[in-house]
Amino acid sequence: MKDAAPRTIRLSEYSPPAYLVDDVQLTFRLIPLATRVLSRISFRRNPDGDGGPLRLDGEGLKLISARIDGAEVQPKLLTDGLEIDAPDTFVWEAEVEIAPQENTALSGLYMSNGMYCTQCEAEGFRRITYYPDRPDVMAPFTVRIESDRPVLLSNGDPVEQGDGYAVWQDPWKKPAYLFALVAGDLVAHSDHFTTSDFREVTLNIWVRPGDEDRCAYAMDSLIRSMAWDEEHYGRAYDLDVFNIVAVDDFNMGAMENKGLNIFNARYVLASSDTATDTDYARIEAIIAHEYFHNWTGNRVTCRDWFQLCLKEGLTVFRDQQFSGDERSHAVKRIEDVTLLRARQFREDAGPLAHPVRPQSYIEINNFYTATVYEKGAEVVGMLRTLIGPDAYRKALDLYFERHDGQACTIEDWLTVFHDATGRDLTQFALWYEQAGTPTVTVDSRVEDGELLLDLTQSIPATPGQPDKAPQVIPLTVGAIARDGTEALKTTLVELTEAQQTVRLPITATDVVPSVNRGFAAPINLQQTLSQADRALLLAHDTDPFNKWDAGRVLARQALIAMVRDGTASDATYLDALAPVIEDDTLDPAFRALVLALPSDDDLAQALAAEGHTPDPMVIDTARSDMARAMAERLEPILAALYDDLRVKGPYSPAAVDAGKRSLRNAALSLLTKIDGGARAQTQFNTADNMTDSVAALSALLRNGFGEDAANTFYDRWQNDRLVMDKWFSLQVMTAPGETGVATAARLTEHPAFDWKNPNRFRSVFGALGGNHASFHAADGSGYDLLADWLIRLDPLNPQTTARMTTMFETWPRYDDDRQRKAQAALRRIAATEGLSRDTAEMLARMLD
Repeated sequence: MKDAAPRTIRLSEYSPPAYLVDDVQLTFRLIPLATRVLSRISFRRNPDGDGGPLRLDGEGLKLISARIDGAEVQPKLLTDGLEIDAPDTFVWEAEVEIAPQENTALSGLYMSNGMYCTQCEAEGFRRITYYPDRPDVMAPFTVRIESDRPVLLSNGDPVEQGDGYAVWQDPWKKPAYLFALVAGDLVAHSDHFTTSDFREVTLNIWVRPGDEDRCAYAMDSLIRSMAWDEEHYGRAYDLDVFNIVAVDDFNMGAMENKGLNIFNARYVLASSDTATDTDYARIEAIIAHEYFHNWTGNRVTCRDWFQLCLKEGLTVFRDQQFSGDERSHAVKRIEDVTLLRARQFREDAGPLAHPVRPQSYIEINNFYTATVYEKGAEVVGMLRTLIGPDAYRKALDLYFERHDGQACTIEDWLTVFHDATGRDLTQFALWYEQAGTPTVTVDSRVEDGELLLDLTQSIPATPGQPDKAPQVIPLTVGAIARDGTEALKTTLVELTEAQQTVRLPITATDVVPSVNRGFAAPINLQQTLSQADRALLLAHDTDPFNKWDAGRVLARQALIAMVRDGTASDATYLDALAPVIEDDTLDPAFRALVLALPSDDDLAQALAAEGHTPDPMVIDTARSDMARAMAERLEPILAALYDDLRVKGPYSPAAVDAGKRSLRNAALSLLTKIDGGARAQTQFNTADNMTDSVAALSALLRNGFGEDAANTFYDRWQNDRLVMDKWFSLQVMTAPGETGVATAARLTEHPAFDWKNPNRFRSVFGALGGNHASFHAADGSGYDLLADWLIRLDPLNPQTTARMTTMFETWPRYDDDRQRKAQAALRRIAATEGLSRDTAEMLARMLD
């Protein structure tokens, strides 16, 4: 049967809880099919509540008994919880039975390869026991775990353990979504850290036996994160133990549960043989992100799920700062904006657009989006840009001081900045309220030794928001003279009106404006510049982001001309590339980014924005032709880079070596277009690290030479689950033209394809979505294949299913025939009997 009729939850209807919780005591008697959960919870009526009955959330629970102050009671059982009249102060006791082994949704308490583990964000705790499962109900937890598993973990610090049991106590108040429990056959990679307030903290990374030799980098990242948070935010860790557990079956990347972070294993385990440089960087960033949540999310949490960006946007911004400090701020910024444009701008431009703080939802799991996370981080970054780093630190100190132990709102957050700086942020708050990516148009001229910028801002209509007010947009502006010197150093301009003119002093009479340096604001910038202007910025701009972006725009313009008009590859772009790629004063990682072409999806988005209907196959062909032209034009430079950048000595994931590999493998990818795959085959045969092995295999597969190498790769790594995810993904992602559909279909029949494991499912179908020409195959086969598998997955794992439906979100930009086929696939999923609420909401939003 279908889920109960979905109910829309609205921010405007928020009301405080009727009861608050002072103490939670839980006992778990773990049995795969009949776990008993005993709860003892101290309640008191909330003076700010509505005075109603006790209402506890519960889902899929078998109630064995219930008591109030020791007396048995018979509560009214509802489809999503229970209700009972209760006194103002009382102790609630209940015993429920659940079956973790049958919990394929991976929400609540479930089992992964014999290990018990939990995932409670956003509303998974209600699948464990009856409780007010909302983030504004916070309490200390004491947890007793009884099991035959050798390692028994929960939040906080261990206070007692014996044969078959362990007791954990978390003294810090937390909402139920931060509860965690793990029980399994695990081994620890351990270390320690001394905090700035002299607390000795034991650090453990718990993994399956055999994986303990792949934890060193995650541990190093954790220790560096702890030290960085103390130095840059004044935040020290607050327990005696910090545990991380790596889990194979996990819907998300990781979860910040207080003192017990649970991670998807792919973001913990790494060795040079099995992990790429990209894997190492992601591990570093995600370890930091979840640790930073200890303060921005745990000690200070969100009042309700509409405030999700309060913890996630801020913590993403913090992990971006950390990664920039650890590696390269310029490279990190370009990578972050590339991701933002690919995911969040696309979201903002389609049927799934929503504000950073949504106003309503049916299923909160569907709002763990790029808008909440990445755009939420951009909003924090703009605040810092507007007030400066010193005032930002002052405001954050006040935030932690004022709101420690509280569940807060965006209004609380902005009030802190007002109180710390005196700045009125009423208009700035529109960034949290209005969906859509602003477009800023810039017209420039020089008069009397000044650069005049005529600025216009507009925000397109989005679902439910046809009209938008002007926002505060911080623009960082510079200018480059025709001789390549800087005529205007970076200057902050605040755009607050729909139309505005600013005058800036310059030191030359003929300049090219460099606008939105560092991508200070998440906008679409429309600026009339010639190819020569952009080539000048690519060659001489002192801002790394705008230097890179000038090349990116040149490449996009050349490719669009090839797609739209059938022209040959552009000589101006190719000529402009050469001196930048050869400039060894530039970071190799930066040069690798300059060498990368815009993605197929990026080009489709740009064509649609110009009013053209993108043809995925024509786009795919144009990119391939451009890559070949680049290889032919730059062959001597690329060959020299490939030979000169070989990293000698033992593998290190450090930024310097990783940057060299990045540029060398970018050169290899292009050279394989013209050398018959000789270099790539040699590299594949001799690679001593996964980065070089995957790069070579990818180049071979993309050019039709990779079948034997793929088989060799499989023979070597078939017993390593994380490397096999790469094997599946690479074959689908690199399949030429529309052949990725057949490749994905073939791989679903492979014995190693476990469609119930989220990582393995995504390795095939996430890769199919990333293969633009294949997913949007003209015959609709890509849409149909994904629809078939989402229909199959939804009854078992609604969260993963709902998230995977977003691959359809761009369907309105394609031709009528593709639109019909995509809509038919979406409607077929929507018509499935018993479709989950998660997936139904996503489909309704896309089809509306």
